[in-house]
Parts: sequence; C-alpha cells; structure tokens
Amino acid sequence: MRMAQLPPDCGEENERRKASGTKQAAEPRFGCGGSHCATKRRSRSWDPPQPNTELERATGADVTVELDSRAMTQADLTHQRLVRAALELFTTTGYHLTTTPLIAKKAGVAEGTIYRHFASKQHLLNELYRAAGRWAVRLVKEADALKVGPREKLAELGRGLVAGAGREPAVAQLFFLQRQGDLLDDESGKVGRDFRLGLESLIAQGKADGSVKPGAAEVWAAVWLGVVTLVIDRVTAKEWPENHAGVALTLDAAWDAIAAARA
Repeated sequence: MRMAQLPPDCGEENERRKASGTKQAAEPRFGCGGSHCATKRRSRSWDPPQPNTELERATGADVTVELDSRAMTQADLTHQRLVRAALELFTTTGYHLTTTPLIAKKAGVAEGTIYRHFASKQHLLNELYRAAGRWAVRLVKEADALKVGPREKLAELGRGLVAGAGREPAVAQLFFLQRQGDLLDDESGKVGRDFRLGLESLIAQGKADGSVKPGAAEVWAAVWLGVVTLVIDRVTAKEWPENHAGVALTLDAAWDAIAAARA
C-alpha cells in the first residue's frame, strides 16, 4: 500500500527556507516539537498511533503510516529516527564516543533537530534506558501473574528476555549489558530498581516455598540474572539463535544456581 505523504515539521521547513533565501517563516504545524506546538500535542483530539510494547517504544519499531490509518507527524517520524540512530550508536560505538553530529548524520537530520526532541545527549540516553527498562519490568509482571510456581515464573521471564534480545538486540544490550553509572537520572534509576525488586519478589516466592536456597533474595536475584545475562550476551551478539541448545541449558543453569538442595 502507498505510504501517506506527510508535511515537514515547521522547524525543518524553516531550515530549508533559510538555506534557499526565503525570509517568510513557515506556519507552525501541528506536532512540530516546538513550544507553540506543545499544547496542541497534549490535546486529546488527536493521538498518534502507539507502538504495542515498551520494546517498540524504545526502538521506534512498528512505525507504519498508511493512507487508511491516522498518520504520524513528520516530527514523530523524526523522533523515531533519532531514537533508532542513538540506540545503535550507543550500543556499538559507546555513549562517550557517540557525538550529537554522529547521531544526526545517522538519523538523516540536522544536528539542531536533536534539541527540538531531546534536551541533551544524556536525556536521549535516559529516554532509551527507561523505555528498555519498562519493557523488562513488564515481563517480570507478566511472569509473576502466571498461576505457576517460582521456578516456572523465572523460566518464563528468562525466555521472554531472550526472545526480546533476539528481536531487538540493542535494547537488551543497553539495559542489561552496559553500565551507565552516573549518566542515569533519578527516573531511570527508579525503573532499574523496579526491575530488580520485581525479580527479587519472584526469588522470595521461591524462598517461601523452599525451592530457593536460604539467603538474601537480592543475592540470588543477582546470581540468576548473571547467568541469564550470559544468554542475552550470546543472543544479542548473534552467536546463538533463540533456539540454540545452549539457551535452554543456560536458563536451566540459572535456576540450578539458586535452587535449594533436593532432600
């Protein structure tokens, strides 16, 4: 199906007019990302199509604009290109070696366009981290809601994390394999804690029914996640497909590392 042609946002249009010598500023368009559009963007009279999962929000996946659907604005699409470009660069080049000109070049926009969507490179990193973290938190909640024992819940969580790592490697790398340290703001820190606390709750359930070794839940949660992270690392590096025999073996090993001794 033919893609709907979208108008440029007014910021990009003004850049083109300036370059061509046209003095008249472009009329502000809905959703351009400028302050004059902020109120309109908050209006409930129009909402852009939302991705289905936090994983998609993190990466800009599933962005499709067709004639028979409500089209996203050019600013929305530019935002998604910036997110995708930054995510790839942060996880391949590294945060500190990734410059805003590099992000802009990869996204196909002017460097100044970044600052109409994000306050800084660090802000962009935190937005990506939070989105990836919310995806991981959602998987914990879905596993916890299952009417099964702690071992099965953890197994389901592990499979979900590995499947996500296979679909969007950079998202899993950003949240699980890279240390962001002081770059994370308070909100991002909270998302990270929410994931850890959710995982520790699953471990505590295992301690309560005697299936997990005695000891601090936070310690066994770190042990379990450390083993699962080995799989995430292999899958994101494309060394193992999701159906590789090593995936199931390592997920089993994650449980064995924390399981109480059988009588």
